[in-house]
Amino acid sequence: MWALLAAVCAVVALVAGCSEATPEAPPPAAPTELRAEVLDTTPHDPNAFTQGLELVDGVLYEGTGLEGESTMRATDPDTGDVEKQTELPGDMFGEGITVVGDTIWQITWQDGVAIRRDRATLREEGRASYRGEGWGLCHDGEKLIMSDGSDRLTFRDPDTFAETGRTRVRDAEGQPVDQLNELECVDGVVYANVWRTDRIVRVDPRSGRVTATVDLAGLLPEEDRGGADVLNGIAAIPGTGEFLVTGKLWPTTFRVRFVTDHG
Repeated sequence: MWALLAAVCAVVALVAGCSEATPEAPPPAAPTELRAEVLDTTPHDPNAFTQGLELVDGVLYEGTGLEGESTMRATDPDTGDVEKQTELPGDMFGEGITVVGDTIWQITWQDGVAIRRDRATLREEGRASYRGEGWGLCHDGEKLIMSDGSDRLTFRDPDTFAETGRTRVRDAEGQPVDQLNELECVDGVVYANVWRTDRIVRVDPRSGRVTATVDLAGLLPEEDRGGADVLNGIAAIPGTGEFLVTGKLWPTTFRVRFVTDHG
């Protein structure tokens, strides 16, 4: 009897030891390096301080910034023409936007105000408040994802704008990736412009890990850079794998595909 118990204990101890010796999971792979292959260009209002960009049902919605100049616009993606526009109150600095059904949410920089708009008319229908700064905003089909210029992405309820969670964005070495600006949610990932750079990062919002970086250096020709500000504005073209990208005060919107150097 005692011999049997001893044997069982030995087996249990052996299994536990093996369990503790299980190798650790391998480190995450380095982010894929991508570049923008330009497919076409369209005019962009060089006076538009672009803060948010999103293409839905053939309409390119754009939010612009600066106090006294901030707007919400509906534009023609083929011509760049502004078809509808409304202004924010003069003391507000507009930031990112996103479409949720028949609603557009537009956030503000340091005002702590998110504006709910009717998508058809662009008219304000209500407001929600939040703490901290507002930079970028997108909707992944279930929740809103918002940036504030740090390495943090905040999840929010698409109806109430209430905070529901957060994640921190990290590179393959575990270092924070901050200055996250305008956002685009597509196919379960988030594309984020990195402020004051010609770079976009692709982020897995579940883990916060950067899975790809997109180099857009030289996208806007040098001769068009007079008066132009930074890259900011990315809109997925549904069902194509392509994007529209532009920048603050840029004269051009580019239709691009993100590719590797190998194709």
